[in-house]
Amino acid sequence: MSEAICIIDGHPHRNKSHLCHALAEAYKTGAKGAGHKVKTLCLAEMDINFLRDPADFEKPPSADILKAQKAVSAASHVVVIYPLWMGTMPALVKAFFEQLSRNDFAVKASDGGWPRQMMKGKSARVIVTMGMPAAAYKLFFGGHGVKGFERNILGMAGFKPVRETLIGGVGELSDKRAGVLFGRCRALGAKAS
Repeated sequence: MSEAICIIDGHPHRNKSHLCHALAEAYKTGAKGAGHKVKTLCLAEMDINFLRDPADFEKPPSADILKAQKAVSAASHVVVIYPLWMGTMPALVKAFFEQLSRNDFAVKASDGGWPRQMMKGKSARVIVTMGMPAAAYKLFFGGHGVKGFERNILGMAGFKPVRETLIGGVGELSDKRAGVLFGRCRALGAKAS
């Protein structure tokens, strides 16, 4: 069955030689090859400001963010790809999700006090690259930066299930291992998983 997929390429740098950009492209290739409809948002190419006033959450977002809201709204599956920086997502990725949540897009206040999850019915995949071994990040550091994103941002908005792919040791990535990773992303894209 064909799915609508939104890939959020969260590497903050525009240089296309970064692994995250290549992984996003591999996922897209696999998804399109399987007949899925794909929209890619490259955060490095968007105008994303930091929110400084909580009241801004209630105001309409910029044109770039409105386009992103439209792409995420149309998708049944969202893929978020970013490098691990200082144990968590780069600031640009966090700023993007804050902007994306504006105007009750991701969560909406309810009379009962518990927020309404506006992304219910959508699934997500989080793909994170890092220099350290992925097992070390999970075992020694608890993987808290990624867990917090999955639970407190994606989960709170209603994405379910949220799956993850942690890719460690990218500083010494051989061409052979890179090929395996790209193949894995193409396979995930084909399955819209």
